[in-house]
Amino acid sequence: MNKSTPTTPAWIITGPTSGIGRRTALKLAKHGTVVLVGRDSKKLSEVQAEILALSGGHALSIVCDFADIRCVHRAVAEIVSLKLPIAGLVNNAGIMPISRSRSSQGWDLAFATNHLGPFAFTEGLIPHLVDGANVVFTCSGVEDPKRKPAVAAGFRGGRYISAEASARGEWKPGGSSKPGFDAYATSKQCNLATVFAFAHEMPRLRFNAVEPGFNPGTRLGRDANSILQFIGKFVLSPLAPLIKYWSTPKRAARVITKVLTDKSTGTGVYYDENGNPMHASEQVSTLEFSNRVVAETRKLLASAPMN
Repeated sequence: MNKSTPTTPAWIITGPTSGIGRRTALKLAKHGTVVLVGRDSKKLSEVQAEILALSGGHALSIVCDFADIRCVHRAVAEIVSLKLPIAGLVNNAGIMPISRSRSSQGWDLAFATNHLGPFAFTEGLIPHLVDGANVVFTCSGVEDPKRKPAVAAGFRGGRYISAEASARGEWKPGGSSKPGFDAYATSKQCNLATVFAFAHEMPRLRFNAVEPGFNPGTRLGRDANSILQFIGKFVLSPLAPLIKYWSTPKRAARVITKVLTDKSTGTGVYYDENGNPMHASEQVSTLEFSNRVVAETRKLLASAPMN
């Protein structure tokens, strides 16, 4: 990691080594220093070098596995020690495993990586964000059981029971028949709940969400077999700009960067793949539900080992 401390605004992005995250990191380099946070140190170094080569920008790398809460705490401490003027944070890292796996804390891997880790990461950094800083979560419309494209794909919306139940890999009955879909949808449901609750709770900062559209060119489905990955990248991805609700990493990065860096944007807004405000599911739109998710998440994380 480069230890030099720049004075330009700093933008933190998680999951920056491929797909939407990589494209967003490259765009953010035009706005200041980029703090790249991800699991693979080699890939982080490659993106860091790309930022320097393409834009003459400045980037730092922080290694962190968001499924491991202890690793998240260490990453927060490392970033805070740099004393950067943090102007924004993009919680973009995410996975959708097709089989059940556990984190080092014994929690459902998808729920830990997509919700618990980013939640702890954000809360740890909040005291160190400048006034008016924007926190953006990359969310997904699959949390809404009434969203027709998601239902057609096999999703049945977020299946939240409680934070503890989700950590155990337990979901509300009546969910998807496809492995991993309920875990992913519920983690995205909790991301949105976090945005809405934090926006109401902390007016000093801005919290927004972006639904980037269906991006077949990303590595979200990295656990799928090689044939499906090939089809997604080379067959479906070129068609994405022509299909409603679909998008590309390049276009998604443009929307995320605009929402993050535009000081005229508000707080507690959920944006679609075109950068227009959209509706969340009825359940997540209820502040009572969002506040419950946040309270239960805090209680669960308080029980986790710090070191």
